[in-house]
Amino acid sequence: MKDFARRLPLNLLPLLIGVVAFFLIIGPRALNPQNIAWLGNGDPATHYLGWAFFRQSPWTFPIGLNPSYGMELGNGIIFSDSNPLLAFLFKPFAALLPTPFQYFGLWLLTCFVLQAWFAWKVVGLMSSHVGVRAVSTALLLFVPPMLMRMPFHLSLGGHFLLLASFYLALHPQLRRRRLAWGALLATVALVHAYFLAMVALIWISDLAAGYFKKKLTLRSALIEFLALFSLVSFCCWQAGYFSVGTEGAISGGFGIYGMNLLSLIDSGNWSYVLKDLPGVQGFGDGEGFVFLGLGLITLGLYAVVGLLQGNTGFGQQVRRRPFLLLALIGLTVFAISNHVALGLLEFTYPLPPVVISIANIFRASGRMFWPVYYAIIFAIIFLVIRANTPRTAFCLLSLALLIQMVDTHAGWAGVRKQLMMEPASKWASPMVDPFWESAAAHYKNIRWIVPQNLSPKWMSVADFAGAHGLATNAVYLGRMDTANWIESEQQTAREMASGKYDADSLYLLDERALIQSVRNINTQTDLFARIDGFTVLAPGWKQCGTCLQATSQINPLDLVPALEPGQKTLFTYGNKGGALLAKGWSETEPWGVWSKGPDAEVMFRALAPVHSLRLETTAFLPPGHGRQRVGISINGLPATNTQLEQADGNVIDIPLTAEMQQRVSSQGVVRLQLQFADAVSPKQFGLGQDVRQLALGLKTLTVN
Repeated sequence: MKDFARRLPLNLLPLLIGVVAFFLIIGPRALNPQNIAWLGNGDPATHYLGWAFFRQSPWTFPIGLNPSYGMELGNGIIFSDSNPLLAFLFKPFAALLPTPFQYFGLWLLTCFVLQAWFAWKVVGLMSSHVGVRAVSTALLLFVPPMLMRMPFHLSLGGHFLLLASFYLALHPQLRRRRLAWGALLATVALVHAYFLAMVALIWISDLAAGYFKKKLTLRSALIEFLALFSLVSFCCWQAGYFSVGTEGAISGGFGIYGMNLLSLIDSGNWSYVLKDLPGVQGFGDGEGFVFLGLGLITLGLYAVVGLLQGNTGFGQQVRRRPFLLLALIGLTVFAISNHVALGLLEFTYPLPPVVISIANIFRASGRMFWPVYYAIIFAIIFLVIRANTPRTAFCLLSLALLIQMVDTHAGWAGVRKQLMMEPASKWASPMVDPFWESAAAHYKNIRWIVPQNLSPKWMSVADFAGAHGLATNAVYLGRMDTANWIESEQQTAREMASGKYDADSLYLLDERALIQSVRNINTQTDLFARIDGFTVLAPGWKQCGTCLQATSQINPLDLVPALEPGQKTLFTYGNKGGALLAKGWSETEPWGVWSKGPDAEVMFRALAPVHSLRLETTAFLPPGHGRQRVGISINGLPATNTQLEQADGNVIDIPLTAEMQQRVSSQGVVRLQLQFADAVSPKQFGLGQDVRQLALGLKTLTVN
């Protein structure tokens, strides 16, 4: 007891440092569990909403499924990045918790406290000097890559998990290693997949080192590997990792979200003194943001001097850990990716498609440098400690801490400002018409069509759905189930073609859905209206005796975009052409839009009689596929057939006969229908993993 009482203040010191840093950088308002104002945008919004739906949903098995948030698109709570670890802890008490309730402020406090605790433990392996350990601990709380994540990617603020893995890997006499590593790996699996990949690699390197240094027998090493692999797999299963299927886990972007080789010294607006370097923080480079900070850079110069003087034992320490070094080198290579950038200088080296596909599981590869980042900081601190007396080391570390705190204020002041915004227990909503309350009492689901991840106004729709106990597919997920999404899109297309919709669902239509559905809406039974900026389709609304009937109906065709004679419409991203794409089209791109199947359709209203149409197109002609045959109809009447034999510069003129003009006049819209006899996918020709059936790329449409 005397020994415990003597050591208690020493053990409380790092915890106190972590708490002080939290209140200095983050502030107290995030700790209010009913304050969700700071969560009301982008990633934090889906983190909170995933939890809000999860807390009110029935228990499932695996327990991490969240079927009301995402529906067919995907429903693992890990993919709303809602921190399954805390979601699992708080869900049993959901009925006792107030509404709203958020645990993310508590998580951020935990990140600071445990960052300090494990920094204290790791530095304790280098020095027993209390002052040196305390200042080093504080220094590791002012690291920009951790702090910049706090307002945005909340789970990724848990850098203490990396420090914990270093502590276990560097400890010379680790007791109960299976229990320690198992607890850490299980925790990491329930926090974030990227941390899991990093920590798992450090564990495997430590396991290999234990075997080759004969600290572990082959049998014990295999038992540990199989036991902990099984534990991690079970945790991943329960958190919902496997709810999206193999294809859903693979995204795109490897090589875009990498780390620039100058990132360690590029401030990214996190320094008053050091200016941003040209080309380092371009598109995608934010994921590779690993600025050391002016304080650590200054301390690094002293560390280099100490290394050159010798007698630090640094080389010996590195040579004793070849497997850890190999893991850090591998993480560095992956973080840089095959798109290597040094400031503005860039080059790309090819990788096999299968390698790119696997790498895209962790497409934000720049994050993978974080363990190396902390290894560099630990190396700097080690060299300063070993090259100087404890008193000198304490002074140098204190000076570095002061510089780091003051200079990085350029960045963390913005973090504090965002997290200290005026508290609020609800977000402003555009859905204020009395219709919504009546609809919430009548329907079980609220669906955005066409189904898509990160749909427009998803946050307002999901917030409304969560507040009224409705399921929704208007969500923002880190990954979604590709097969289910395709099936949902096909089912929605069938509903729009037939005009028959699920009676228990309220539909909100985007531009693409509007164009596909307007000709088949049953205005005798279904409500079609514009309400608070949303295009609403309410199946069976007019036959509902208890539903509010005050909302005025509109003619669906009135919402179809109209084109002027002589007007050239562009189909590039953000231009008007996207609103004319009825079916069979991919998403618009900077150059135009690809068809994605055997047929496609464009629809618009004409403000004057139409005599002809002109299309400017490209054609998908991979090697060995020299033509694309295109059959064109106008409102169901055959117009022309053509054959595209060049990839770009194609012009298709389509005259309209008197019969076509008569049908356009009677139907009120122009329906340009295209049939593709030779559509093929890039994957068929070994051009990546794209399985879309491509034929024609539409650039412009001119009405004459």
